Amino acid sequence: MLVQCVLCDSIHELEDDSPLAKKLRNRPIHTFMCETCHDRITTKTLERLATGKFRFFRSSSSIDEEL
Repeated sequence: MLVQCVLCDSIHELEDDSPLAKKLRNRPIHTFMCETCHDRITTKTLERLATGKFRFFRSSSSIDEEL
């Protein structure tokens, strides 16, 4: 199954029977993001959190206390 990253528009190939491919096939609203873009967003978010000026809102208050 060929998929395209929503951020960088690179095309990747997934195995047809992988759980991610099945999720994308059965629920078209779900989008694919490549590992490079996912890692980049993760590092940028952690950098913003480290500055102290960025408030990261989560759904659970117990998780907020850990941060």
